[in-house]
Order: sequence, then structure tokens, then C-alpha cells
Amino acid sequence: MTYEVERTEDQWRQALNPEEFQVLRRAGTERPFTGALLEEARPGMYSCRACGNELFAAQTKFDAGCGWPSFWEPLRPEAVEHREDRSLGMRRVEVLCAKCGSHLGHVFPDGYGTPTGDRYCMNSLSLEFTPNAA
Repeated sequence: MTYEVERTEDQWRQALNPEEFQVLRRAGTERPFTGALLEEARPGMYSCRACGNELFAAQTKFDAGCGWPSFWEPLRPEAVEHREDRSLGMRRVEVLCAKCGSHLGHVFPDGYGTPTGDRYCMNSLSLEFTPNAA
């Protein structure tokens, strides 16, 4: 697939630190309860750390108790791409940035009590948080 933001592997390695590269470009997962954005509660916007694409509004974030920042819907449906993921011996739905194809996390239909019933379980390393201006 062609994305608006395209880089070679070497260019991605230069743009991202090793942990970010592992998650964003190699579909890695940070350890639960370790992400810098897990406890972030200020109003603002969550964007793709690799390309700056706006992904999630802070008002859709909720505490799912799973150890990763969770959201009940993306800012716009076209901001993310969904792809079937059959790794680890299970069937999941991977979530990628629609602008650069970077791995963000997975979406699960277990966001109980949310308006959509979805839980977009994202890696903090995949996201950049920008608080609203005061």
C-alpha cells in the first residue's frame, strides 16, 4: 500500500529512537503499565509519533485497566487503517496510521460502557500528546 508519508527503513531508523522503531515499524508492543501516556488525563490531541497525523481526541480516552492508553474511537475513521492480524496464534485487528502505515496497536470489541463498545488499545510509543492551549 502507498502512504502519504513514505520513508526507507534507514530513514525511519534515523527519525525514530530504537524503541519507537520497534513498535511503529516492526509492530512491537511496549510492556503493559509502562507507557508514558497511560496516565495522561489533560485535554488535548494524540497524534502519530512517526508522522504527526492526528489520531485520537483526549475526550475519547478511557481507563480500560489493560495497561495501555485506550480510546473508544479515532478522531476520524480515515485517520487509521485496520488490518487483520493472525500473529501470536490468535485473530486480532491491528490499527495502523493511515498516513504513514506505522503500527499503533490493536482494536478490540470489549470497550464496555463506551459509546462505541470498542477499545483502541494503543502503545504510548506510537503516540505524541499535545495538550490544549490554556
